[in-house]
Amino acid sequence: MSLDTPAANAAVTFDSGGETLLGVLHLPAGPGPHPIVVLLHGFPGHERNFDLAQDLRRAGYASLVFHYRGSWGVGGTWSWANALEDAARVAAAVRDREFAAAHRLDRDRLALAGHSFGGFAALTTAAADPSITAAASVSAFDFGRVGVACRKDDTLRAAYVEGFGEDLLPLKGTSGEALVEEMTSAGEAWSLAGLAPRLADRPVLLVGTAGRDTVTPAAEHHEPVVATYAAHPVPLLEHRVFVTDHALSDHRLELAETLRDFLDRHLTR
Repeated sequence: MSLDTPAANAAVTFDSGGETLLGVLHLPAGPGPHPIVVLLHGFPGHERNFDLAQDLRRAGYASLVFHYRGSWGVGGTWSWANALEDAARVAAAVRDREFAAAHRLDRDRLALAGHSFGGFAALTTAAADPSITAAASVSAFDFGRVGVACRKDDTLRAAYVEGFGEDLLPLKGTSGEALVEEMTSAGEAWSLAGLAPRLADRPVLLVGTAGRDTVTPAAEHHEPVVATYAAHPVPLLEHRVFVTDHALSDHRLELAETLRDFLDRHLTR
């Protein structure tokens, strides 16, 4: 460990959509430049993956956790589209020359990793930005698949309106109805399987959850995406399934090891 550049936490902000996003950058010891991992939390963000941020910092990665607009005290309005825009904005901002120099970051080694909605956002953002080195999703929610299903099934649609509506306490400016309407309007455009052509040249890690996960059971949200990516193919695809709940409550160490191993093979020099 370098005494001149010890490990540190830095409170950072990013501008997106006219609002100020709040984040914590976990910086490893040493002069760097350090590879960057942006961790994207889900809806509404009860599990924010700070354990993964600390684990990655110990392994030499600069890891960032931040809140989307309209969530957890950040200004603005929550929506799926706003959060996707925020993810893209932060992915670009951490590679800003001045920001990277100030925090000893390697602008050419950036990975996105996310849980649930964050997994969807990580894959979607990476697909739209070929300069992102790698992407990892954990228990990713396939908004395209569910949006199309809700168009065809009013009972399912009503269940998602109620389910989303029960988790709005840390969010501002939205409703269960608004979130389902946004999802169904997007439909196939938000399909995770449809991202395969734009991820075919990147390392991609897909972690599914089965057994006790009632939010994104692997059979519905993970296995069809894996099958499509394998068939396309996405040559650098890696995937596995843990038998656990949606938050991987009893598999956090295994999750950290899986993510760290993936990044070590694709982000280190």
